[in-house]
Amino acid sequence: MLAAYDHLIVTPVTVRVPAKVNLQLAVGPLRADGYHDLVTVFHAVSLFDEVTVRPAERTTVRVTGEDAAAVPAGRANLAVQAAMALAKAARPAGRDGRAGPRRAARPAVAIEIRKRIPVAAGLAGGSADAAATLVACNELWQAGLSGPELGQVAAGVGSDVAFALLGGTAVGLGRGEQLTAALAAGTYHWVLAFAAGGLSTAEVYAACDRLRAARAASVGGPGSAAGPGGRLGLAAIGAAPAPQLSTELMAALRSADPAAVGPLLGNDLQSAALSLRPVLRRALAAGREFGAVGAMVSGSGPTCAFLAADARHARELAVSLTGAGVCRGVARVHGPVPGAAVVAGTEQA
Repeated sequence: MLAAYDHLIVTPVTVRVPAKVNLQLAVGPLRADGYHDLVTVFHAVSLFDEVTVRPAERTTVRVTGEDAAAVPAGRANLAVQAAMALAKAARPAGRDGRAGPRRAARPAVAIEIRKRIPVAAGLAGGSADAAATLVACNELWQAGLSGPELGQVAAGVGSDVAFALLGGTAVGLGRGEQLTAALAAGTYHWVLAFAAGGLSTAEVYAACDRLRAARAASVGGPGSAAGPGGRLGLAAIGAAPAPQLSTELMAALRSADPAAVGPLLGNDLQSAALSLRPVLRRALAAGREFGAVGAMVSGSGPTCAFLAADARHARELAVSLTGAGVCRGVARVHGPVPGAAVVAGTEQA
C-alpha cells in the first residue's frame, strides 16, 4: 500500500533490466482490434538498461546513453506510463471499496534511464525500461505488489513489458503478454549487430500485412486483397494461419545445443523488416558466412541476432562482423538472464 510512502527515508531505487530476442515469433492474422495473435519464445540477454526512480514534485523522465535523443519524453514515454499505471493499481481502497485519496494514489517520481539497449531496434528496450520502472516504484513506494500482480499491470502497459519482468526464456501468447516459463537448458552466446537508425514496430507489422495481402492477391486473382475503396481488407490480411509453437525448437532448447537451436530460429516479421531495410540482408549473409549457427532479424528489427557455437566463437564472430562493415556496431551477449531486478533500494525510517 502507498500509505507508508510518506514515512520513508527515501533512497533512490535502481533496477537493472535486460533486452530480449525472440527465438520464435509466429504472427497470426490481423484481429479486429488492430493487434495480431502471437506465439513467441522470448529470451532475455545480457544487454542491460538501468532505471533509477526518486520522489519528486512531478513525474519526469531523463534519458542518457545509447540513442537517448530518440527516446520519447513526458507521457509518451513507456516508463512514465508504467509509473502512472502502478500508482493506480497500488491505490489503497477505502471502506466503501473505492480508491483512496488522490494524493496517496499518484505520488510523483523522477525517472532516470541509462540506456545501453538501442531504441526501436527489435530488442524491447522501451518495454524493458517500463518493467524496470514498475519494479523500482513498487520498491520505492513499498506498494507490496506481488510478481503476478506486477505482471498484470505490465500487460496493460505494453505487450513485451511482462516478459522484461520475468526474464529467462518464456513462451508468450496473445499479444505476447500471456507468459509461461520455458524449459530451457544451458547458456547461449549471441552477437547483436546494430543497424543505423530504428524501425517502427507498427510499420513493420503493417508491412507484414501488406506482404500477406499481396500473396493472397497473387493466389486469388486481381482485387482479392482489396476492401472497399481499395483498402486492404481484414479477410485478405487476416489470411495467415493461426500461429503455432515450434515443438522442435522447444526440444532443442532443452538439449542446450546451440547447433540444434540455430536452424530452428524463426521470425515471421523478418521478411517485412527486410522489405523496409534491404541492407539488412548483407548483415545476415555476412553472419552466416562467418559461421553463425543461427541468424535472424530480432523482433521487428533492425537488429540482427547471430547465435554462436560458444563464447569464443561469439568473440570471433563479433570481430568479423565489425570488420565487414555491415553494421554500425556489435554487442556480445549471453542468455538467458533474469528479468528486472533491484540493484539499490530504499531504507525504512
